[in-house]
Amino acid sequence: MKIPRLNIQIRTIYTSIRLHMKPSELYDQRVTDGQLINDDHQRQIVKQLDEVYKSLKSYSPPSQSVISKMFGRLKVPLNGVYMHGSVGCGKTMLMDLFFSCCEVEKKRRVHFDEFMLDIHNRVHNLRLSTKENFDAIPMVADTILEQSWLLCFDEFQVTDIANAMILKRLFTELFDKGMIMVATSNRKPDDLYKNGLQRFLFLPFIPVLKQHSIIVNLDSGIDYRVIRAKSGYKSYFVRDVDTIKDFENSIKSFTNSENDTVRPRTLIIMQRNLTFQRVCGQILDASFEELCERPLGAVDYLYLAQMFHTIAIRDVPQLDLDSLSPLRRFITLIDTLYDHKILVLIYADKPVKELFVAKKTGGLGDDQKVLMDDLDLQPESANAKANVFTGDEEIFAFDRTISRLIEMQSIDYWKNNRSKV
Repeated sequence: MKIPRLNIQIRTIYTSIRLHMKPSELYDQRVTDGQLINDDHQRQIVKQLDEVYKSLKSYSPPSQSVISKMFGRLKVPLNGVYMHGSVGCGKTMLMDLFFSCCEVEKKRRVHFDEFMLDIHNRVHNLRLSTKENFDAIPMVADTILEQSWLLCFDEFQVTDIANAMILKRLFTELFDKGMIMVATSNRKPDDLYKNGLQRFLFLPFIPVLKQHSIIVNLDSGIDYRVIRAKSGYKSYFVRDVDTIKDFENSIKSFTNSENDTVRPRTLIIMQRNLTFQRVCGQILDASFEELCERPLGAVDYLYLAQMFHTIAIRDVPQLDLDSLSPLRRFITLIDTLYDHKILVLIYADKPVKELFVAKKTGGLGDDQKVLMDDLDLQPESANAKANVFTGDEEIFAFDRTISRLIEMQSIDYWKNNRSKV
């Protein structure tokens, strides 16, 4: 009976030691333990994270009370870090390492798309509760900072015009009220929302971001996801007679451990019914059509990631720019499942690196034509060449999708996340 108590004490001591480590010290430890490959370029970025870590020890957001505003001492705002670089270069790993070291009580680590969904929901609910149409951003910023003032954003990206239009207003409020931000992104600040619809309305946000962040480039020419996945778990199957049997057997190995049968199930998401034909406990066995050819979005995929620990995706076709909406949904789906560490089995027409071809043979899709009509755009106008119509953002983003699909086959990914099963 004494051994479990000793184990608990050891874990408590280890956690306490880790919390008092600087990011560079934890990085050194993980290199020594063989968890990380030593990378001199990454070490330069870790030094920047060390500086933020040390500054946080004597920092707290300014009080918002009237008395404090009148008589309180002015505090020099701290700069956070904005890390950008190509896929697999270690951005998320370094941010998570920094986050685990920080002893700040009010801290939050979140995927940026998920954070913005939360913002829009808060704005909507606030206006609904007051039955008035007013600027809810200052009140939403207050509630965010009451919960967390150190915010770590993974995959800081801007692809949605609704997000683009409110970012300057939102982040000006958050920064002015004391938020410290550490973020990762595939794009440098000047390239955010590149060729986006009505981008000129978004541009004032970029100086705000630069003013409150140290901008660092993490590109080293190495994709560590590919290195880790060289000896991987068989979870991506390319269509043929033999692999369909292996794919089905892999699904069965999971469903056999569930206390349920495979059956249709209707989920209620945001007051909408969403039916899948093959569900077994916490395992979803869905087709590409069910997941990506229906009008689903980030909030739906977030719900699925919270409901299921394993998701199988059948019949994934080779993707191109003729079907932009399914392509966008697939990118968002994989981002969400990866961020929530969901185990994924895929049965596809092509190998991972051939899954997408950047070609367009037809004209605009029906949904794009509707959007152009809604915005009263002419085909020759500048806004008609925005990403939402050309697919340039998807071409850029699919490199991240490929890299993540490769990592999601790695032994480390499956070993670290199968404990949830």
